[in-house]
Amino acid sequence: MTDAPVAMTDRAALCRARRRARQAGGEALFLHRLARDGIEERLSMVNRPLRDVAVVTGHPQAWRDLRPGARLVEDAPLLDLAPGSCDLVVHAMALHWAEDPVGQLVQCRRALRPDGLCLAVFFGGTTLSELRASLAEAEAALTGGLSPRILPMGEIRQLGALLQRAGLSLPVADAERHAVQYRSVLHLMQDLRAMGETNALAARPRGFTRRDVMLEAARRYPGAPEGPVQATFELVTLTGWAPDASQPRPLRPGSAAARLADALNVSESPLPDTGN
Repeated sequence: MTDAPVAMTDRAALCRARRRARQAGGEALFLHRLARDGIEERLSMVNRPLRDVAVVTGHPQAWRDLRPGARLVEDAPLLDLAPGSCDLVVHAMALHWAEDPVGQLVQCRRALRPDGLCLAVFFGGTTLSELRASLAEAEAALTGGLSPRILPMGEIRQLGALLQRAGLSLPVADAERHAVQYRSVLHLMQDLRAMGETNALAARPRGFTRRDVMLEAARRYPGAPEGPVQATFELVTLTGWAPDASQPRPLRPGSAAARLADALNVSESPLPDTGN
């Protein structure tokens, strides 16, 4: 008998945080607007209609009008997506909270028709690097230990492999970093609460963080306490297509009909014999 996997995310806490974000209004969701701009830019380069659209998100208020008639789907572990029902699936600002990100992308791929498009945008590994470092340094200095306080996020090199593992073709991964200015660390934390991105880790401390730890973290934060302070947010976008016979494929090795030297208009010379 194997032990049950340990949950990373407290889904109940995450849902509470997102409800608070809906009640706070849309101003704090400016990062979703930036993410939408990136999605729109990519869709503008697709030269065929994508009629049946699903948007997987925990923030429907920010994504409901991405495309006319788009169906909003909660980013639950089991997505409400019928196989072969979509031309486009957008996984919007939620994959960083997924227990099984590959499983989420596999479900998106299964929902696509052949040559359908999957786009996923979410926070990447350099997000909140300044806050992460200052909290860790402050807690280690004052308590001698560390508590899970900020969600671990993947690096772009790791995240790009998710597409291939999910069975998507023509995979592309790219990232944009945004430096956001705040009047103080307190204003940054208030904004994180308003956007529904507070600590919802299952292993998080359940009590209030000690006041001296928070003050020390604010003191150690770059630019504090004088302010203003800067927070880094990285938006990673993954692009992949459901496999289809019409898609371009790499040539078989050795099948080239012309020499590279001719294409570059250079002379070709043999490599020296090293004797190995």
